Amino acid sequence: MLYATMTRTPVIAPSILSADFSALGEETRAIVAAGADRVHIDVMDGHFVPNLTFGPVVVKSLRRHTEATFDVHLMVAPADPYLDAFAR
Repeated sequence: MLYATMTRTPVIAPSILSADFSALGEETRAIVAAGADRVHIDVMDGHFVPNLTFGPVVVKSLRRHTEATFDVHLMVAPADPYLDAFAR
């Protein structure tokens, strides 16, 4: 019997949560230059986890540093009021 195998190309999306926040634009450009396909942005409001992280203004300011896809992980409650701001 022959079995067809599917191969998937992995998508590399490092999180900028561990970046130096004082150089966030530079760090974002560096991970894309190193081969990242996307930039993963963990957004936490202190509800699900104790951390507070990025807001829509910070994410918007990063756009000028790369054309890479932003993979924005909203760990906020409620999320609906923030969807439009993060999508922009």
